[in-house]
Amino acid sequence: MHEALTYEPVGATSPADDDWTGEYPGFRRFETTVVIGHGAQVWTAASAALMRWSIKRRSGFRVSPDGPVTAGAQYRISAGWGRLSIHEPVRVVAVVATDNRCGFAYGTLPGHPVSGEEAFVVHRDSDGTVSLTLRSLTRPAPAGPWRFAFPILLVAQRFYRRRYLRALMN
Repeated sequence: MHEALTYEPVGATSPADDDWTGEYPGFRRFETTVVIGHGAQVWTAASAALMRWSIKRRSGFRVSPDGPVTAGAQYRISAGWGRLSIHEPVRVVAVVATDNRCGFAYGTLPGHPVSGEEAFVVHRDSDGTVSLTLRSLTRPAPAGPWRFAFPILLVAQRFYRRRYLRALMN
């Protein structure tokens, strides 16, 4: 049996949708899109890398277990070294894989420093432009020592978002 996620509504970042219009009181809502390249080769490489957690790994995280993103699977995302590592337990709550849109969203499990959901989506336009969209809903963890570090965690989140936006560029 799966551990309960630390937030609702599950799937709120809507990675399958072009437009994200929901309102989520109590959460910090974030969305941004960057162009990462153009053409079929960029699309193929970026979507394959995304679905093997490369956006997180190339941004300085470790992901366990190794392997492709799988809907419903639980992962442990870690940053840091040894005892100084921060561990983020998550579950993949949505996966999208179409001819022009590929990505996933994960939700936080108990023990994660924050509560909410994060989505990473690679998509291409009819002219071949390939883009990466990040979406997140964040609030303090419901319990534990991380609740009090939330302002510091928001600074770290901004730092890693910049890394994510560059992680799939050639």
